[in-house]
Amino acid sequence: MTNSPPLRVGLLGFGSIGAKVASELDAGAVPGARVAAVLRRRADAGPSAVDSLAELLRRCDVVVEAAGPAVLREVAAQVLDTGRDLVAVSVGGLFEDGFVDRLPRRGRLVLCSGAIGGLDLLRAAAFAGPLRRVRITSRKKPRSLLQPWMEAGVADRLKAMEPGDEPVELFDGGVAQAVQLFPNNVNVAATVAFAAGDRALVEVCVVADPAATRTAHVIEIDGSIGSYRFEIANDPSPRNPASSAVVAYSVLRSIADLRATGVRIG
Repeated sequence: MTNSPPLRVGLLGFGSIGAKVASELDAGAVPGARVAAVLRRRADAGPSAVDSLAELLRRCDVVVEAAGPAVLREVAAQVLDTGRDLVAVSVGGLFEDGFVDRLPRRGRLVLCSGAIGGLDLLRAAAFAGPLRRVRITSRKKPRSLLQPWMEAGVADRLKAMEPGDEPVELFDGGVAQAVQLFPNNVNVAATVAFAAGDRALVEVCVVADPAATRTAHVIEIDGSIGSYRFEIANDPSPRNPASSAVVAYSVLRSIADLRATGVRIG
């Protein structure tokens, strides 16, 4: 492994996740991996910035998407068709019915597990037989859940909520609708749905909790070989409260696995 060429990483997105991944790779967090290119969408993208996806693909071996669901849908086929591996953070962007099945298979699609765990057990339980129930409840700070479609009264209430106020349930339903309504907040739910193998089975509850100091997820699973419950509480990203700080490190872990063994994560 020491004599193998470095793994060249291309970044789509240079916000709270992309910038952190870049700084950690520059600091040597993943030996043998380096930032080769950043698609220029911000003025502070640094010396590795490029102006086109084609140029980014020319320079890299693996692409990390941290730019949002719309960008992921736009570029996924082109990235994979070149044989590059694609580490997807905005998993909700893949949730359009049949989208993943239509993607080229020349490169590997890595669904970054991001802010949740237990996916290996969930996948095993689903493999053993049909699951009866999968539910994920996510609690976040109210302002991080603001959406353009919200009525003014609802948005104003979320902005005004204080720690002593009661939590507000904003959504309870299927993953497909949750992805549409909260595109940047329910990537964890989309990842759970992919792991469960039956997207229609997964229930999602989104709660605005003014007392929340962390982003919390509770995943409940009932299957033919057991019942499981996972509770996760993540510190929010300092730069983007809609995202958890651990997501960048999940990306780095995925890059390290690709560098070491080519293992597919998620």
